[in-house]
Amino acid sequence: MPDAPPPPIKAGLTGHCPRCNARTLFSGWIKFADRCSNCGLDFKSFNVGDGAAAFLILILGAITAAAAIVVELKFSPPFWLHLVLWPPLVLGMTIGSLRASKGVLLALEYAHAAREGRIAE
Repeated sequence: MPDAPPPPIKAGLTGHCPRCNARTLFSGWIKFADRCSNCGLDFKSFNVGDGAAAFLILILGAITAAAAIVVELKFSPPFWLHLVLWPPLVLGMTIGSLRASKGVLLALEYAHAAREGRIAE
């Protein structure tokens, strides 16, 4: 008997199926499984696309820009230090959080029955 559906944010962050709460959402680091091996939910029918990456770039970019300004005003490091520090930091944060953000978007699509090409009447 499948478990109760988890809250969408929790399902996405932990990689659980949004329908049955089994840990089957991903087959790789950021690759979704084709379907849930527990309840059969077809993950291919969801279209997360580049939404997760776009959100991360905007959010992490704003945080990084603010941090770079604070570091510049407080410590005045040489320019090369900014070049060495910020790009790897942003890249690491983006790659590190991409799995969770993709999972959350898919779980929210499932929870709200969102599908591409439909207009509510």
